[in-house]
Amino acid sequence: MAFSLDTVIYMDNNATTRIAPEVLDAMMPYLSDYYGNPSSMHTFGGQVGEAVTQARQSVADLLGADPGEIVFTSCGTESDSTAIFSALRTYPEKNHVVTTRVEHPAVKNLCDNLETLTGRKYHISRLPVAEDGTLDIERYKECLTDETAIVSVMWANNETGVLFPVEEMAKIAKERGILFHTDAVQAVGKIPINLKDSTIDMLSLSGHKLHAPKGIGVLYVRKGTPFVPFLNGGHQEKGRRGGTENVASIIGLGKACELAAAMMDEENTRVRALRDKLEKGLLSSVPKAILNGHPEKRLPNTANISFEYVEGEAILLMMNQHNICASSGSACTSGSLEPSHVLRAMGVPFTAAHGSIRFSLSVYNTEEEVDFILEKMPPIIARLRELSPFWEED
Repeated sequence: MAFSLDTVIYMDNNATTRIAPEVLDAMMPYLSDYYGNPSSMHTFGGQVGEAVTQARQSVADLLGADPGEIVFTSCGTESDSTAIFSALRTYPEKNHVVTTRVEHPAVKNLCDNLETLTGRKYHISRLPVAEDGTLDIERYKECLTDETAIVSVMWANNETGVLFPVEEMAKIAKERGILFHTDAVQAVGKIPINLKDSTIDMLSLSGHKLHAPKGIGVLYVRKGTPFVPFLNGGHQEKGRRGGTENVASIIGLGKACELAAAMMDEENTRVRALRDKLEKGLLSSVPKAILNGHPEKRLPNTANISFEYVEGEAILLMMNQHNICASSGSACTSGSLEPSHVLRAMGVPFTAAHGSIRFSLSVYNTEEEVDFILEKMPPIIARLRELSPFWEED
């Protein structure tokens, strides 16, 4: 049965976000009247090219970057792959990549595959995390070698929201002459970013995480960074990414970046307050509920809570009956019966890792929705624990 848009309570924004109405309005003319190719010489296409240029400026403004450093891609995954493969092709004599044990599958699986390539042996160092999901900078320094081609570390974890000190890590890599890339898909639009003040070489973002459409992403490439294209073809994106531009989505992303800049304060005040109310309410009303991730060093919209001795999939199914949308982890790993690799890396007990629920809010969520969840969740967990052969009430 289809959800009613009037009743659905959507708290799965780290998986994807709704397209903002203002974004959709900005896109529509480029899906109908202004259909020219932005690379064409005629005026009809040229005006489309001018709109793409303005969108590029809007993205750059949100990141504190120069518009010439913005490369439009199809998604965050493409941006991640482009950054890592570019570094490995730029420095073919180097065969070492440093990353973490809690990366999104876009980086994790790529690094796993690099280790299995025939004809070229790559060595991957995966930094561990503490129980609260944070990284040890000293351990990071020890991992860097003369063979390291690139460091790829996410800015914010997609499951727990934990923030990593990527600006400090980039500075350390710079001192060693190592390229630094960050998957900032979850961070962009939620926390202030100013790349002019950092030494980050490359950064990935994805439009559908900040109220733009799916199928549009960006790779920021700092001016002067050595770069080899992942997709070769035409002259688009100054030769850095072949293929006719996804104009309407680029326009939408530009508008979404303008909105994100305007709503940054709300994201870090009202949305954070809603997240805190939801989190505190669940931890106080449900026995053996555990917060996963550092209580402060994380995104303002994300709460990952484990409910011991129940299955996350069962929780989600019962939440679904109340039109509450959340996640048991990354949307890119849903369907797997294995507990989250992020929670395993954090040492979350097996009895809790399977019962993990990620709530990720947006500026569209309300206090009434939080109150509704706080009303429905305790009896859901209580009911499931009655069915669990492992649950024993204190």
